[in-house]
Amino acid sequence: MDKFVINGGIPLHGEVTISGAKNAAVALVAATILCDEPCVLENVPEISDITICMKILKSMGAEIRLINRNTVYFDTRGITVPRVPYELARSMRASTYFLGTLLGRFHEAYVAMPGGCDLGDRPIDQHLKAFRCLGASDDIENGEVHCTAERLIGSQIYFDFNTVGGTINAIMASVKAKGLTIIENAAKEPHIVDLANFLNSMGADIRGAGTDVIKVRGVDYLKGITYGIIPDQIEAGTYMVAAAATKGDVLIKNIIPKHLESITAKLRKVGVTVIENDESVRVFIDGPLMKTSLKTMPHPGFPTDMQPQFSTLLTLAEGTSIVTDDIFDNRFRYVSELRRMGADISVDGTVAVIQGTGELKGAPVVATDLRAGAAMIIAGLAAKGTTEIENIHYIERGYECIDQKLKQLGADIKRVHISEISASQLSG
Repeated sequence: MDKFVINGGIPLHGEVTISGAKNAAVALVAATILCDEPCVLENVPEISDITICMKILKSMGAEIRLINRNTVYFDTRGITVPRVPYELARSMRASTYFLGTLLGRFHEAYVAMPGGCDLGDRPIDQHLKAFRCLGASDDIENGEVHCTAERLIGSQIYFDFNTVGGTINAIMASVKAKGLTIIENAAKEPHIVDLANFLNSMGADIRGAGTDVIKVRGVDYLKGITYGIIPDQIEAGTYMVAAAATKGDVLIKNIIPKHLESITAKLRKVGVTVIENDESVRVFIDGPLMKTSLKTMPHPGFPTDMQPQFSTLLTLAEGTSIVTDDIFDNRFRYVSELRRMGADISVDGTVAVIQGTGELKGAPVVATDLRAGAAMIIAGLAAKGTTEIENIHYIERGYECIDQKLKQLGADIKRVHISEISASQLSG
C-alpha cells in the first residue's frame, strides 16, 4: 500500500503531455472482442483499469502483446467461452461493457455485477433494456448477469435518461445484429464518438455518434486495424485546474480543445487565462480567483468527473460559490476530506455551498474515489504545508504516472510505501 506525500505551495510550471482517454480506452479494449482479426490500439493509457481489462481478455483466451508502453496488440479470436471471471468483473465498473461485446459476438454473456468507485447506485437497467430491444433475455445467476439471445435483430432503443454506459453497450451489441438499430436519447460524450470511429474503421456502419440519435446497421465482419485512442479530456482538465490552483503556468499538450470547451469556459469565468492552440492549451492566472455557480450536465455540459477538482479550486476563490451535481449519489464524499484542510463547504443533498477561504492547509486525507483523489492532489499542491493522501489506488485507476508528470512540472510529490500494519493503525 502506497500514499502520496505532497509539500504544497509551489506553482506548477512547464509542459505536460496528456495520455489516452480512460473512458474511451476501457470501451475500445472491450470492443476488440468484436473484431474478426487482430488489431492494434495506440495511445493506450497505462492505468489500472486498463490492466484489469487486459487481464479479463487474457483470462478468456485472448492474445495480448505490448508493442511498446502505450501500444498494444489484441487478438481475441481465441475466446470461446463468453464469461468474464467473477473477481475481475467485480473490480471495475467498465466490466459491464463485456456484456455488449460478448452478446454481440456470441449471443450470450456472463458478467458479474460491476464494482469500481463507490459513487452510489449506478444500475444497469438501461443496458439490459437495450439488449432486450435487440431480442436478448437476461437474469441474475449467483451474482452474475446472464444475457442470451438466439439471434440479435436491429430495433429501436429509447433510453429513459442519459446513459453513457448504456449507449456504449447498445452500440456494441447492435454492431453485428441483423438490420438497423436506432438508438434515441443517446449520450454524446467524446469517448462514444471514439468508439464509433474505431468500429467504423473496422467496417461497422454507425452514424450519428455525438448526437442524441445513433443509427447502427449490422455487419457480418470487422477487419483488423491500427487505431489511436483520443486524449483524456478529464486528465487534461485536472492539470488545467492544478495550474490555476497553484497560480502556475502550464502548457498542456496532446489535447483536443473542443472536448475541453465547458472546462475552459468555467476556468475563464473564475479569472483563469486559457490560451488555446491546435493540440495544446496554456493555463495561467495573474489575478484573484472569483466565485461562480456550477452545475454538472451530460456532454457538452460541465462533466461530473471534473466537479471535485473544480470545487477544490473554488475553495481558493473569493466569495461564495454554489456547485450542483446530481449525476452520482456520493459525488460529494470528498468534502469531509477538504474540510480537514480548512475548506468551508456545506452540502445539502446534491448542492454544495463553498465559502472561499483563499487558502488550504496540508493535512492527512483519503482518496474516496478516482476524481476525489485527483481533487486531493490539487488541494495538496495548493496548500501550505504537507498533505498525505492514502487510498491512491483509486487515483491510479484513471491517471497515468500522475506523480511523475507533476514532478516534471516542479511539484514536490513523492510516493511512500506504508506497511499493512501501520495502515491499519492509521485507519483505526
